Amino acid sequence: MRDWNALKSRYLRDDLPIRLGNLASNLARIKSRCQNTANRDLVESLLQESKVFIEWTAKDAEVEIAAELVELQIQLACWQYSWTRIWEDTEQRIKVSEAASIWSEKVLNMSGLLAVN
Repeated sequence: MRDWNALKSRYLRDDLPIRLGNLASNLARIKSRCQNTANRDLVESLLQESKVFIEWTAKDAEVEIAAELVELQIQLACWQYSWTRIWEDTEQRIKVSEAASIWSEKVLNMSGLLAVN
């Protein structure tokens, strides 16, 4: 069982850009782990963790970013709800992989971590 309180405590120590970067990294892991059918449980846990990261992050973000994060959280919840069906359908799994990659880039851009100073 995951110690969500310890994870939350550690996660919230980081500034908002780092938290968004961590979320983007999780989404990139979802993309890459969808390639191997042995990773079903791992990807499902990344979906849950990403939803929780959004819950802990959105409240500290600007309204526009928070709205995007809520949209992503809804998408993650939809995938999680249908996860067994999605995972068994290669085409659907590829679509999730591609969408996770797009979201990863979007969240990374929102973080500002790639901005040139």
